[in-house]
Amino acid sequence: MALKKKPVTGMKDMMPAEMEVRDYVIGLIKETYRSFGFSSIETPCVEHLDNLLSKQGGDNEKLIFKILKRGEKLKISEAKEEADLVDGGLRYDLTVPLCRYYSNHANELPAPFKALQMGNVWRADRPQRGRFRQFMQCDIDILGEPSNLAEIELILATTSLLGKLDFKNFTIRINDRRFLKAMAAYSGFEEKDYDSVFITLDKMDKIGLDGVAAELKENGYAEESVEKYLELFQEITGDVAGVRMCKEKLEGFLAPEAADSLEMIITSVESAKEAQFRMKFDPTLVRGMSYYTGTIFEISMDEFGGSVGGGGRYDKMIGKFTGQDTPAVGFSIGFERIVMLLLERGFQVPAGGDKKAYLLDKKLPQEKVLEVLRAAKADRDAGKQVMIANMKKNKKFQKEQLAEQGYTDITEVYNG
Repeated sequence: MALKKKPVTGMKDMMPAEMEVRDYVIGLIKETYRSFGFSSIETPCVEHLDNLLSKQGGDNEKLIFKILKRGEKLKISEAKEEADLVDGGLRYDLTVPLCRYYSNHANELPAPFKALQMGNVWRADRPQRGRFRQFMQCDIDILGEPSNLAEIELILATTSLLGKLDFKNFTIRINDRRFLKAMAAYSGFEEKDYDSVFITLDKMDKIGLDGVAAELKENGYAEESVEKYLELFQEITGDVAGVRMCKEKLEGFLAPEAADSLEMIITSVESAKEAQFRMKFDPTLVRGMSYYTGTIFEISMDEFGGSVGGGGRYDKMIGKFTGQDTPAVGFSIGFERIVMLLLERGFQVPAGGDKKAYLLDKKLPQEKVLEVLRAAKADRDAGKQVMIANMKKNKKFQKEQLAEQGYTDITEVYNG
């Protein structure tokens, strides 16, 4: 039986044209984020299963690719439950490994620590446009900084990168988990029901205000609480005025410093931004990760029709490893979706120097070939990208292919 040529479902082969764009974007990411003071780190793709299943990752914990124990530890015939067979898994994001990393190396790292991490992650999800089972994530995180300077820097760095890739008029939607809880408490929901209420609220962009109301009532919540809750979303505007209104209306439920902090983030970013985008206060923004404790944000792009990145503050997560809470906030861009949008718009990597090709006649003597090799070395020393290939019968088609690849200088070499 012939071997399978296609990749495993949810994963893909990448052609040279896509890899050229990916490599360029990776380089630009590192250059931009380093200019904001972030340092590159790397963590293993395999993580302890206990860490991945610590009830921090929301629905992603249902999508883990689990790994069998190895060697003598794997005793299939004696297994009575899953824990007897598996003890590791492929990471579903970069945040859990980062927290483990920081917990293990905090004494060796500066404070605050600004981390840049890029790497593949795996989720046993249903593949669709812009979503794969293996995909690259790109995260920047600031650990050990309790003030909202961390959020401001993360948003400015991320939007600066998107601006350099010529993305314009996108939106940074921003909220705070403390606002979510205050609005629920103000409306009369019990604290034990918050997560259920937020799950329904998170569907607002799909089912609308009426759909959220219907689902909340269907779940058995008091009609008075539901109506009071949804009136808030009809009244609150998506700007600083909306934040101030929440501060006033939710007095006694919302800490004033939470509103002041969110207002400062919005106004500071608007004043210092380097790209063309809009900051929007969105009280319906929930984000699914249960580890978020404060500010949360997402990048929305009309050309994609959804989120292409997001993040937030997770001040309690490192404490799960160390027993001592550490301020932490991160921002992740949807690398695969960004690359997909660039490819769909026909993005061309800026020329990084001349590309030259030598096409050799097959009857060329060794001395002439050595002469070409020396000339190619001199070209490379001068900063050119050089291709050497034997001349094909259909020379015209060969030259057209090279031209499509960006080779502007094509030299045919014959004997004599």
